[in-house]
Amino acid sequence: MLAGMLWSKQWYHYDVRRWLEGDPAQPAPPPERRRGRNAEWTHLYNDDVVSMPDKWEYPWYAAWDLAFHTISLALVDPEFAKEQLLLFLREWYMHPNGQIPAYEWALGDVNPPVHAWAAWRIYKIDKRVRGVGDRQFLERIFQKLLLNFTWWINRKDPEGKNVFQGGFLGLDNIGVFDRSAPLPVGGHLEQSDGTAWVGMFCLNMLAIALELARENPAYEDLASKFFEHFVYIAHAMSNMGGEEIELWNEEDGFFYDVLHGPMGAHPLKVRSLVGLVPLFAVLVLEPENLRGLPRFERRMKWFIQNRPDLRHHLE
Repeated sequence: MLAGMLWSKQWYHYDVRRWLEGDPAQPAPPPERRRGRNAEWTHLYNDDVVSMPDKWEYPWYAAWDLAFHTISLALVDPEFAKEQLLLFLREWYMHPNGQIPAYEWALGDVNPPVHAWAAWRIYKIDKRVRGVGDRQFLERIFQKLLLNFTWWINRKDPEGKNVFQGGFLGLDNIGVFDRSAPLPVGGHLEQSDGTAWVGMFCLNMLAIALELARENPAYEDLASKFFEHFVYIAHAMSNMGGEEIELWNEEDGFFYDVLHGPMGAHPLKVRSLVGLVPLFAVLVLEPENLRGLPRFERRMKWFIQNRPDLRHHLE
């Protein structure tokens, strides 16, 4: 597998603005192109060597696939792995609103937010090999991931209930209908996997912030932010917006999406991977993780003591 990963590096060039305008030496493209696919990504200019899923069969990048690629690549070429993650968060890739480009045929598709997880894994792999962590890499990517996190919060939780949508989210044939398209019955879908992915994103950012805070106490405040935000998301999965609507079904012991339509809210009882993704959102904080972080520890204890309604999510 690793040999295949090394073989699948490929130079990739895509200039969206040029594609929209057409080749000066050729007939102008149809005017519909300017209102069609990727028209809102005119800033994107790709001219780099990128890890591809398969440069023969799939000669295009896929953002969340790439995050998984980098973890394998970190075993033999950690610098390339780090550069790949950072590349997709640079200004000529990431949308000004904070979204990471998905793939060439639909840059605005939504993929699971796994870049923070990949960054944290690569940091730990590199630290184990070299004996010292690349804190500059971790700090650089954390700053840009804050933009992507904000995009998720502002765009995929439109009602501010800490329950998230997202659509396709990289899972083919997972639902009874196309989750990226308008629902055939109207309304919208509150997604167990979308919500869980953002919960996992919170925990990954918490882990990174705690690591950075060991040398820069300014990151303790951000660690507190992600700690508390995760708890709010966990609570929302069992009491959506204070409406006693749950993504978790106690009787079935499974998480389901919830359809909000003209007739109210109804769980979609489809047994699929959607209901297992919440298992990914787990982080263990040992006492030694808190040593030397007095502001974070103080705020965490205050939160636990003063929010008994949320305390059970921290067991």
